Amino acid sequence: MTALLTVEGLTKAYPGVVANDDVSFAIAPGEVHALLGENGAGKSTLVKMIYGLVRPDAGRMRLRDTPYTPSEPRAARASGVAMVFQHFSLFDALDVAENIALGMENPPPQRQLARRIREVSEAYGLPLDPDRLVGELSAGERQRVEIIRCLLQDPKLLIMDEPTSVLTPQEVQILFETLRKLAAEGTAILYISHKLEEIRALCDNATILRLGKVVATCDPREKSAAELAEMMVGTKLTPPERESAAPGEVVLDVSGLSMKSANPFGTTLKNVHFRVRAGEVLGIGGVAGNGQDELLAALSGESRVEPDAIRLKGADVGQLGPNARRRLGLLCAPEERLGHAAAPDMSLTENAILTGVIREDLAARGFLRWGAAQGFARRIVERFDVRTPGVGHAARSLSGGNLQKFVIGREVLQRPEVLVVNQPTWGVDASAAAAIRQALLDLASTGTAVICISQDLDELMEISDQFAALNEGRLSAPRPARGLSIEEIGLMMGGAHDMEVADAV
Repeated sequence: MTALLTVEGLTKAYPGVVANDDVSFAIAPGEVHALLGENGAGKSTLVKMIYGLVRPDAGRMRLRDTPYTPSEPRAARASGVAMVFQHFSLFDALDVAENIALGMENPPPQRQLARRIREVSEAYGLPLDPDRLVGELSAGERQRVEIIRCLLQDPKLLIMDEPTSVLTPQEVQILFETLRKLAAEGTAILYISHKLEEIRALCDNATILRLGKVVATCDPREKSAAELAEMMVGTKLTPPERESAAPGEVVLDVSGLSMKSANPFGTTLKNVHFRVRAGEVLGIGGVAGNGQDELLAALSGESRVEPDAIRLKGADVGQLGPNARRRLGLLCAPEERLGHAAAPDMSLTENAILTGVIREDLAARGFLRWGAAQGFARRIVERFDVRTPGVGHAARSLSGGNLQKFVIGREVLQRPEVLVVNQPTWGVDASAAAAIRQALLDLASTGTAVICISQDLDELMEISDQFAALNEGRLSAPRPARGLSIEEIGLMMGGAHDMEVADAV
């Protein structure tokens, strides 16, 4: 079949790194084509060139046998290329129709647009109410808004970047049915994901990048997930291992924690109870938007809570701020990498100082100990294999996965009594995810109590001793993770569980 998009010899270099080096591949109409690679392999730069966000230094593209040189996303969309980004670009205070209109060149009148949204969303199994405020939607529904906005443009090529990272298993199946229907109608789909079993289930072909170069192409249905991962990284991967040991005394005791969200579209925490012991990993699952951000804010000290709601080694810390809690050993790593966990325009050394100044003794008599701070940043980079030209480079210069490794490493190396992490491997490749999970298990083996908030159920089942689920701000009674079935986990995540208090023992 004649290719819809042909990429020949695309090359793009930045100071100190070649992001794409002579990349070539083709996508046929109706094909679901996977783009695989480690974080920093060049996937994002490649799709940005296809979508007109970045101009290549060399190489060429052809779309339907004619030269394709998009100077901006508007030109790409006009040519029939649409993209659903990993990070949503929606306004919470606007309704669905208003958000979709903002992404259209010549939007029709609102009433006509609302009718089209209903028609297209129903036709593709992604029902949407055009009158609902986006701030009231779940993460899965927000993604539907992004997808419908693309489908209204009648794209010939749809690029999807990590589309299932915030979806439940049921929502993933609905999305896959939609994508298969689009492919059957002739739409080509370029699909980026680190979830290799999804790649095997959905994609017809795969192009694999490593260090900016194409190292392999294959039919992913004929490969195992482990084989695909090893093709991406060039080495054999080993699953995380943990030294077995009985948990120690209760380190963190949360009792009757209720807190109104600071976000008008957030979720209020309602009477949350749990305990975590030294050396224990508590996994907290749930669909995005059910109180995960609020729980981390309450535990980190960004939001103050009622006295006695949070006790660290017997001491009431509910009214203490983040720095005071860090001094006592309660450390947190939030979900949002840029802007929350790290300051985008500050160097890695400066970002290391932001949370490490107290426990790493990076200041004396009111002055920063710059050499010590650089040494701390270098230890993070070396210990967690962070791919960067140097610790003087800005956080925003790192790929998402490498920045995530830096953020997690920064907290792990401070030897916390309790570490709370939210979405620790979101958007990172198989190799980086395995390294982060191993680091959390190693930390627990030293006696640290670990709380892992994640939407990745496989991840939680792999590392957790206890499992609980957040639903509309309520936390289920923690249960031993070993032996839990997917059906039981689904019921817990859906709120159909006993809300009585139970200790995480």
